Amino acid sequence: MQLPKNVNRIEAGDIFYFACHPGVRCFTDCCRQLELALTPYDILRLKRETKLDSTSFLDQYVIQEQEAEDVFPRFYLTMVDDGQASCAFVSDKGCTVYPGRPGACRAYPMGRAAIRQEDNSIDEFFVLLKEPHCHGFEEQEKQDSDKYSTGQGLLEYNKFNDTVATILQHEKIRQGLQLSQQQIDSFVLALYDLDSFRKQLEEGRLPASEIYDSIAHKEDEQLLLFGVEWLRGELFTQ
Repeated sequence: MQLPKNVNRIEAGDIFYFACHPGVRCFTDCCRQLELALTPYDILRLKRETKLDSTSFLDQYVIQEQEAEDVFPRFYLTMVDDGQASCAFVSDKGCTVYPGRPGACRAYPMGRAAIRQEDNSIDEFFVLLKEPHCHGFEEQEKQDSDKYSTGQGLLEYNKFNDTVATILQHEKIRQGLQLSQQQIDSFVLALYDLDSFRKQLEEGRLPASEIYDSIAHKEDEQLLLFGVEWLRGELFTQ
């Protein structure tokens, strides 16, 4: 895979020096002029942090796009029209939703590629992005991919994102499966609009309602995992 000049692959144990804090002169610059894609787990955490239900959060803060060649729709955080395309949650003091910030924000300046194998295992590798505006690399805090991922709380995000990858990278999708609008709506409902998904299940409006009733724990995390299993049936067993 050919990587851009400012992107370098890093192996487990490779050391780099980086830190981000209000004392770094580029603080919050990376929260502007960006296109921030959101995963289902990102939205789960953000809607909880903002104390909104998932439908309201999607309406207020998320742009949904789907090009003709896309199998699944993509979701992006809405940016403020302030001349800098700033994140809706950035302030001069930093991120106002920091405990629930998206995985991409936690990972920066690292990136993670996760490729699902035939046995559903995940082959992963990391890259380091060195952008000219970022002065965090001038800090003398020693990092490696494992230390940085753990310190940024990424392991939980990776776990849920890898589970969702069993849908996005399913063999039938790789073979060119095209989805109906109803299936796309089910994808959005079960992964991104969890509160509406829960309500429809509780009201018995979905085929999986009886299975849902047998689940002891119905917190958002369990519901997201349930949604992935339900989607496999909706999308791939027809």
